[in-house]
Amino acid sequence: MTLRALVASPTPPAQAAVEELRSAYDWVPLEQAEEVVALGGDGFMLQTLHAMLERRRIVPVFGMNLGTIGFLMNDWRLERLEERLARAKPFRVSPLSMTAVTISGEQCVLPAINEVSLLRETRQTAKLEVTVNDRVVLEELVADGMLVATPAGSTAYNLSANGPILPLGSALLALTPISPFRPRRWRGAILPEKTRIGIRVLEADKRPVSAVADQREIREVSHVQIEIDHMRDLTLLFDPEHALDDRITMEQFIA
Repeated sequence: MTLRALVASPTPPAQAAVEELRSAYDWVPLEQAEEVVALGGDGFMLQTLHAMLERRRIVPVFGMNLGTIGFLMNDWRLERLEERLARAKPFRVSPLSMTAVTISGEQCVLPAINEVSLLRETRQTAKLEVTVNDRVVLEELVADGMLVATPAGSTAYNLSANGPILPLGSALLALTPISPFRPRRWRGAILPEKTRIGIRVLEADKRPVSAVADQREIREVSHVQIEIDHMRDLTLLFDPEHALDDRITMEQFIA
């Protein structure tokens, strides 16, 4: 028998569902669990996954949507949960690792499941130098910022910035500019996931830039390195009829 823990966002719908599930099924404390059932929206799923990365104890997660969009979640249903979990299809999600160094010389390493984004902090545009595997590929990008997205995150901020949708399991990363000014015709790149991406902030004192790994922000960065961290792969569980790779594929046909 698989030992499972139940976690939920603090919203009233999620808390009400917790009471129903606790009376219908057996649960164990989180530190003993072999799987986790998470109730909430996409934001709570990211929060749950980040908590696992911080604790360095990673187990599969089956989410049920009691939030707004629920792209990373399954449908909420109380009935036949044990059967759904037994049939669930696993998907591996490899997080990014962001190493950011600030103007003052402080260094911070953070994981990102969806994307790492660099954003201008003032009304002035950011000026960024971009390297791929230590080779300069853009000497100066003038833009509001740029982001690096995983396949799992390619339908989030990346899509809003007109970046490409990446199929899950494609072993690719999306490098997408945010409101680019120059070079005028550069609209981003699709790179192998083994790529090391470096971004150096030009005129960092005059044009400050923040780096954001999912929801965690480091302000006034001077340079950032981003790469996939396969040592901390995550596993999401989905109903076969609502598999994440199918949902990502179908997003390309939504007008």
